Amino acid sequence: MRDPFTPKKKLPHWLRALEIDSAIDTFFFELGQSSGMAWERTILFFRRFHATGWKRPVFELLSESVTLGCAGLIVLLALAIPAFDAVKRDWRAQSDYSVTMLDRYGNEIGKRGVLQEVQFSLDQLPDHLIQAVLATEDRRFFEHFGIDVIGTLRALVENARAGGVVQGGSSITQQLAKNVFLSNERTLDRKIKEAFLALWLEANLTKREILKLYLDRAYMGGGAFGVGAASEFYFGKPVTDLRLEESAMLAGLFKAPTRYAPHINLPAARGRANEVLTNMVQAGFMTEGQVISARRHPATPVSREATPSPDYFLDWVFEEVKRLAPPGQRNLIVRTTIDMRLQRAAELAVESSLRESGDAYGVKQAALVSMDMSGAVRAMVGGRDYGASTFNRATNAQRQPGSSFKPYTYAAALEHGYTPDSVILDAPVSIGNWSPQNYSRRYRGRITMMQGLTHSINTIPVRLSIAFGRQPIAEMAERLGVQTPIRVTRSLPLGTSEVTVLDQATGYAAFASGGFRARPHGVARILTPDGEVIYDFNRANGPPKRVLSEGVARDMVKMMHNVAEHGTGRRALIPGVSVAGKTGTTQAYRDAWFVGYTGDFSTAVWLGNDNYKSTNRLTGGTLPAMTWQKYMRVAEANIEHRPLPGIPLPPPAEDEVPVAEGLPEGGELLGSGRLAPPTEDILDRLEERAKTAEIAAPALKREASAAAPGGTATR
Repeated sequence: MRDPFTPKKKLPHWLRALEIDSAIDTFFFELGQSSGMAWERTILFFRRFHATGWKRPVFELLSESVTLGCAGLIVLLALAIPAFDAVKRDWRAQSDYSVTMLDRYGNEIGKRGVLQEVQFSLDQLPDHLIQAVLATEDRRFFEHFGIDVIGTLRALVENARAGGVVQGGSSITQQLAKNVFLSNERTLDRKIKEAFLALWLEANLTKREILKLYLDRAYMGGGAFGVGAASEFYFGKPVTDLRLEESAMLAGLFKAPTRYAPHINLPAARGRANEVLTNMVQAGFMTEGQVISARRHPATPVSREATPSPDYFLDWVFEEVKRLAPPGQRNLIVRTTIDMRLQRAAELAVESSLRESGDAYGVKQAALVSMDMSGAVRAMVGGRDYGASTFNRATNAQRQPGSSFKPYTYAAALEHGYTPDSVILDAPVSIGNWSPQNYSRRYRGRITMMQGLTHSINTIPVRLSIAFGRQPIAEMAERLGVQTPIRVTRSLPLGTSEVTVLDQATGYAAFASGGFRARPHGVARILTPDGEVIYDFNRANGPPKRVLSEGVARDMVKMMHNVAEHGTGRRALIPGVSVAGKTGTTQAYRDAWFVGYTGDFSTAVWLGNDNYKSTNRLTGGTLPAMTWQKYMRVAEANIEHRPLPGIPLPPPAEDEVPVAEGLPEGGELLGSGRLAPPTEDILDRLEERAKTAEIAAPALKREASAAAPGGTATR
């Protein structure tokens, strides 16, 4: 034994290193041995569960199912995060607004929000109203957990048989989740969020609370939200006094409130109410004998003017109001910027274009936004049929603008020292492996910038972006008012970064105004019921900000005026009015645009399909430009035209009515929003001419047929 009091001799460094190396080797050896033994014990343990024969494929299938189920659960949780972000805010309070909307002249045009004065508890509502809603919208409402699996499968089968959508599979809880938290956009992402939010609602609210919220918040047409407001609007009575036939008519509105609104289409509303009565019988809530009287004596609404409400615009303004209204203010009156004469002209222009040429071009949807130079929106069309889809394609749909984005590239070029007469080479160009081509597949050689924009040459903006970069183009678009984030890619100069229709109308307004940024808005003033102004747009925002020099704005107007006069936008020309603008067509003909302006309005038109399906070679210079022209002819009628910067006013068209004859003294429209009597007389005469032409058309055809050889009409 070593004496502990004898000092230990210090080991040499090389011997100490060997000792450390030996310790490390020993550690890893023992670790390997213990791991091997543990693995053997694990194998021996699981061998007792080893299945053979017919049991093995069963257990293999169960094992794979558990694995895939765990992976699917992780994916579902990841997808649920965006949905549950919506419930963080005070979602109950945000829907408690009661807003009365007025047009720019002070005429009431609709309501949004929940009207507190017509609210009733669930126990106060008639039994037949609740039964009608459940029988039509969700018969297993009190049985499912928020998602009606059986109803969804049934709807899928019926839709497959019909070859289209004839039944919906969404439960009342899912519809409430959509109404409160989401939009009506038909996308897979929205449906996933809707399902998660429905589960959340079921976990946090009782069935009675969910049903009450649904009945209070659903849009019922005519600007009415909830069954209480709808009962007052359509029948002039409290919801507690509804008869069976009236309850059936209201229950039929949930599916398509605009299509079945009785003050617009009474036969359709009565037909839908009859379907609801059939549903009540099939669900076992009533017998055929109990509903026979309601079938024989259908409901008759009180007399209402069948004037369509600008619903897409009102939805957009309602969101603005919730953002702008001071805290605690819920009952509000809003003076909006919309001009109902222009709104009707916009709706007619869109609908007539789609009816006349939509099938030929394979296009189903359209959107339009028109604003004055300050950004006050005068007309907005968010889609073809609000009753079929409340998704606003004017403000929420992001689509590629194609060549209608090129003006931002040219404006950036002007700021980098180029001029409209600068000569650029139109020839094949490549950035890496990307080689854009012109629409015509031909090249013109050395041309000016003005010629490049006029004929929508693709290589010119690409060469400009190579010269001074792509970031200045994105910054130019953002500076002029494009609020959608711009993706800076090689193809940015050709318009591959998505924007909205509202973005384009805003950006082009900066050119028309001489370089001042437009501030898109639909709210002019917000007032309390007592008349106190609590928000005024002009006071809150001050004067507009200059974002382009006067010279650059003038040169852009000059080039874009040439597009309309001699280039791809000739179908947008209006006699007696200076027009400037740009067409846009995206890859595979998915989107077609015409965005243009006069000295008075900036208007953007988009046509395409919700599912991004290609159209039948629809270009921006055809139907979009023609739709723009249809609307702008009305917008520019009988007003004092403002000149475009650097462009003199053209002489008045021969058939144009002098401003003094079409307007009251002072050169403004009447305060009520109606046209002056002389103008109405002129429009009446034009209408009579059109009717005369329609009456004479068959006779003219018969005369032409008789005059043609062989009795066949010639062209």
